[in-house]
Parts: sequence; C-alpha cells; structure tokens
Amino acid sequence: MTGTSLPRLVTPLLLAAGLTAQASLAQTVVRPAPAPADWAAVAKLPDFTGVWEAGGGGGGGGGRGRGGAPAGPSLTAAAEARRQAFVASAPEENATANCLPPGMPGIMNQPYPMEFLLTPGKVTIVIEAYTQVRHIYTDGRPLPEDPDPGFFGTSVGRWEGDALVVDSVGFSELTQIARGIPHGGRMTIVERFRLTNPDTMTVETTVTDPDVLTAPYKTTRTLRRHRDWTISEYICEENNRNFVDPSGKAGINLENPGGLPRRPE
Repeated sequence: MTGTSLPRLVTPLLLAAGLTAQASLAQTVVRPAPAPADWAAVAKLPDFTGVWEAGGGGGGGGGRGRGGAPAGPSLTAAAEARRQAFVASAPEENATANCLPPGMPGIMNQPYPMEFLLTPGKVTIVIEAYTQVRHIYTDGRPLPEDPDPGFFGTSVGRWEGDALVVDSVGFSELTQIARGIPHGGRMTIVERFRLTNPDTMTVETTVTDPDVLTAPYKTTRTLRRHRDWTISEYICEENNRNFVDPSGKAGINLENPGGLPRRPE
C-alpha cells in the first residue's frame, strides 16, 4: 500500500463512523440520576404498579375487551383486497406459533399478565408473553422524527390528570394492525391508560394509518390487578412443537418438541 492510498481508505471510514455516531447521538437522550423529588413525584401518580391481566383474546390482532370482540378496522379498498387474499391462503400457523412476538398493538392484547413499573421519567411494562418489555418515556422527550423501526416502536407518554397517554411511532414491517392486515409506513398508536377503580384499569387504543385505514381503529380493554401475582418465566422455544418446512408449510412435531437434543437412554 502506498503512502497516498492510506488516506483514501481511512477517510471514508472515519467519515462514515462520524456520521453514524452523530445519528446515534441525535436519537439519544441523557437522563440524569433521579433526585428524591423525582421519586416523590412518582409517589403522587396514579398507582399502576403490580401485575394485571384481562384473560381471553390473544393472537396478533386488535384487542378484545370484556364486552366481546370489537368491530374490525375499516380498510381502504387496496388493504381489504390484501386481507381477503391473506384469508384465502392463510398459513396454518401464524408467526407467533414459532416464537415471533406480535409486536404492537397485538402484544398488549395477549391473555398473559403484564407488570407495570413506574420510575422517574419512565413507565416499564413487563409482558409475560414472549418475555417482552416495553419502555414508555415520560421525561418530556419528543417523539423521534426518524425512528428506528421496532416491534413496539418508540413510545412517549404524558400524564393528563389521572390518565397516562402514550404515543407510539416507528414499527417493524413484521407487525400487523390485526391478523392479515399489515400496516403502512405511517401508522401511529395512541393509548390511554386509566384506573376506573383501585384494581381495574381501562386501556383505550387508537390506531391511525392513512395508508391502510379509512378511519382510526379504536378498541378498549379492561385489566384487573392481582396483587398476589408475579410474572412467570416464558420460554417460547421450550416444548415448542411447531416448525415450518422448506416450502413454507407449517407442521407440528409430536416426537421431539422444540428440536431439543434427546436425553441419552
């Protein structure tokens, strides 16, 4: 390598690294260590702490409350055509059967319990299903203008009286509004969490997607608190008997669940 070759190789690499660092820095919010006053403020918020569950529902769809299944989302003509095509050739098992979590909004509609943890500047939801964790930032940060797509998106919350209002944006292409209804690139989700009595919470969810929906898709779910419950371990691959063959056909293995090594006899 000649003396003039080195700068030509190194400079683009350093420049790319610098741009990556700047992009990462732009998405980073530095949170100072909470002060006693911050913890005192948390103590004055509505008590969401503890383990909650609704029972019923499940899957990757749009939610089910105690009053029964809500009306489905109102789709554009193109989205309805895609949904009908999906129904006509729906796979035998959806992706969640093979341990891919449903993401938002479906993860919040699972029949498994979830635990709410309140700390200064953040609400953390530990979801037993698929051992998933949601982070809702309440430290005053704005929603990112160019979010990195994720199964849960990026969630920013604020307190409006006794209600926690959460805006989420930036979702993975692998998530769906409801089963068979992929979202577009502009989907946003607004959730409103509110206690209706000390051990009952309502969650109102509004999905807006101008590329897929002709109107916002709204659902309401009721959760009950269980103060004597703890979140259990959920290992999806343990005893998982589902598989997909090379042609994409789903099947079930009754002999060796999960493909785990057999114990020597």
